[in-house]
Formats: sequence, structure tokens, C-alpha cells
Amino acid sequence: MKLRAEIADIARLMADEVKAGEKAVHFGIRDAGIALKAAWRGQVTSAGLGQRLARTIRSETWPKGRHSMNAASMVWTRAPVIVNAHDTGPLIRSKGGFWLAIPLEAAGKSRSGKRPTPGEWEARTGLRLIFVYRRTGPSLLVAEARLTKHGRAAVSRSRTGRGLASVPIFLLVPQVRLKKRLDLEKPANAALASLPGAIVSRWERT
Repeated sequence: MKLRAEIADIARLMADEVKAGEKAVHFGIRDAGIALKAAWRGQVTSAGLGQRLARTIRSETWPKGRHSMNAASMVWTRAPVIVNAHDTGPLIRSKGGFWLAIPLEAAGKSRSGKRPTPGEWEARTGLRLIFVYRRTGPSLLVAEARLTKHGRAAVSRSRTGRGLASVPIFLLVPQVRLKKRLDLEKPANAALASLPGAIVSRWERT
């Protein structure tokens, strides 16, 4: 009878230890995912890309509603194209193989709040863009317009054309390399390296 009691105690202790391990793995992995999400969000805001883009980074831990030795945490973004572009610094070329039109301050924004294309800008302002080729430096799209107090190009209100100037609206370049502003791999590797210690720490607290 004494031997049976000892075996029962060992089985109970082992079951308790398994439960403690499941909790430790679940919470350790969850904490690592949350920490990685915070690190990525911090990089986005520090790079000046805004809180809106930072909030697209999410984390989730599975399985839901229970602890498991096979728990997994995923960190991702709902704006993968934008985030990946700032993480890799890709070379961007025009789809048509000619020019990339980069709006200057005088172009303002489109009705949707985004950067306008030359066609959208002409339709919105009623002004015509003129191509100006430059042998050195980017070529230009300019418009005969007046500048508002906010530095935006607009139609002249003067019948005599007073205040008109040739205002650069777009820079034209064949290609541009987007500056790499994020390094998402480094904190991901750090989170992975810290995982065993986080699980052990959680296990010791149970």
C-alpha cells in the first residue's frame, strides 16, 4: 500500500509539473510576441512613419483558451507592403519604364489625402503641367501658377497674370531607392534568443 501511495504521488506531481510547463511555455511565448510587437512598433514611430502604421503591427498567441507545450506566437503587420519596403529599402522603377513623378510641396495632396499623380493634379487644379528636361539632375514637371501662402500651386486670380511663376510641381526620375528605415530582423532574433530564459523564468514562478 505504501508503494502504491508513492506511485500515485509521483503521478500527481508529474501531472502538476506538466501543467506548469504548459503555462510556462504559453506565457513565455506570449510575452516574447508582445515584446517583439512593441519593438517593431517602436521602430516604426522612431523612424517617423507614424502611429497609424505602427498600430498595424499585431501579435497573437495560439492555442486560444488553453495552455500548451506547442504554443506559438505570431507577430505580423496589416500593411506588409509598406512595412517591408521600409525594412528592405527596395529599388523602385516606373511601371511604364519612363519616369517616376515625385510630388513636391507645391503639388499639395490629392482629394484622398495621398500624394497626387500628375493626371490627378491637373484634373484637380485645372492647370497644365509642362515637361522641363534637365541634363544634370532630375527633370521637372512645372506649371504656370501662383503660390498660395501655404506654398501650394494654384490658378492665378489676377486677370493680368500678376504673381504667376513657373512652379516646379513634380520631380521626374527614372528610378529611386527607398531608404531603409527599419531593421525588423534584429529584434526578432533577440526575441527568439530570449525565449528559453523567458520560459524558464515563468516555470520557476509557477
